Amino acid sequence: MPKAGQALPVFRILHTLQVSMDIATLTIVHAVLDERGIRKAARRIGRPVTSVSAALKRLEAAISVPLVRSEGGHLVPTLEARRRFPDLAAASLAATALTALAGRRENPGAIPSIGLATLQRFVACARNGSIRGTAKQLGLGQPQLTRQMADLERALGCVLLARSASGITCTADGLAALPLAEELIDIWNRLSRASGDRFRRTAATWRLGSVMPLGPESEIARMLAALTAEWHRTRPRQPLSVSSMTADELIAGLKNRRFDAALLDLADIPSDFEGRLVSQAALALAGSHEIFAENKGDIRRLLLTRPMAVPSLKSGLRQQATRFLEQTLSEAERNRMTLVEVDSIPVIINMVIHHGYLSVLPESSIARIQTPPAMIRLDTDYVQSLSLVWQKNALSRQVGEAMFAMMGQQNRQATPQNA
Repeated sequence: MPKAGQALPVFRILHTLQVSMDIATLTIVHAVLDERGIRKAARRIGRPVTSVSAALKRLEAAISVPLVRSEGGHLVPTLEARRRFPDLAAASLAATALTALAGRRENPGAIPSIGLATLQRFVACARNGSIRGTAKQLGLGQPQLTRQMADLERALGCVLLARSASGITCTADGLAALPLAEELIDIWNRLSRASGDRFRRTAATWRLGSVMPLGPESEIARMLAALTAEWHRTRPRQPLSVSSMTADELIAGLKNRRFDAALLDLADIPSDFEGRLVSQAALALAGSHEIFAENKGDIRRLLLTRPMAVPSLKSGLRQQATRFLEQTLSEAERNRMTLVEVDSIPVIINMVIHHGYLSVLPESSIARIQTPPAMIRLDTDYVQSLSLVWQKNALSRQVGEAMFAMMGQQNRQATPQNA
């Protein structure tokens, strides 16, 4: 590496980074993943919760990958986030070292929002030895590039480039900043390249989100299996990807276009979308045979003496269970109940069969279990509704209608809603 005062060798400049990503965002998101929480990260780095949340959303949007999911009231890194965590940790260290060049020992929250595109241009200027030549190669105006370099030096609190009649050279701080800037650019290239490869692989893929099936024999599982098999048989060049999560997460995925369509356990289709009612299944109060025998099928007594396992409030099934409890017990009686939230229907079923819990579940699905629990069918007002919904545009409607038909529901009594 040449010393301060010596020009760096000229090199052919590659395409500049066409991103608006900055080093503060990378550092903040690393803190979120490291702390597994937005509020904890905000306290650690001394930034407002809203700023930390916005940084997470900004990076997720930039790389088109969800980095966290909500689980039991906590943020849990996704598998993609765990894969990217070492790069984000390295980026945080490099960003902290870069901001410490002027002798300031900044905490992560004080790291300025220096754009990676600006760092790319600094590297180009340093290696080219000329702002004018770099501006020409990048297709920028010389005053614009000069101003960007001055803004970068001001943000870091030190001089990076020494100007002279013969061009520019790196100062001692500039030489120290150069490998850090290149490391940050390389890290971002890895992050964005992985996302670019992922996007190219999935660009022709149709994405269906679904509420979580109760098990392999459940109506939802059967429906999705039939759809997937028929889709791949009739549309071999258009892969179909199916993911399962809660209703609230599916609605959010539809809004940010992570999904092209979603199978929700809701009867009323959100006004932002359109779709069709696919099916409705009767619900039952489920519990072990021993508990039902002891209480002689007395629903009120069962509810007051046994704990109940339920999905989270994000689930349409939980909404039905809550309505059932509100109409069966008084508020004082409900306050005496023990509710345990579990966002996994197979786990809930296991708790019902083996651990003395009650739950409200679709009768037809639990009846297919090899050794089903005891059941008391609820009034006809309580049903699990499944609706297929999609965005309000012609292409999404075409895809959604095709999915609906392949589920074998085209002859059922289902009418378009919010069309």
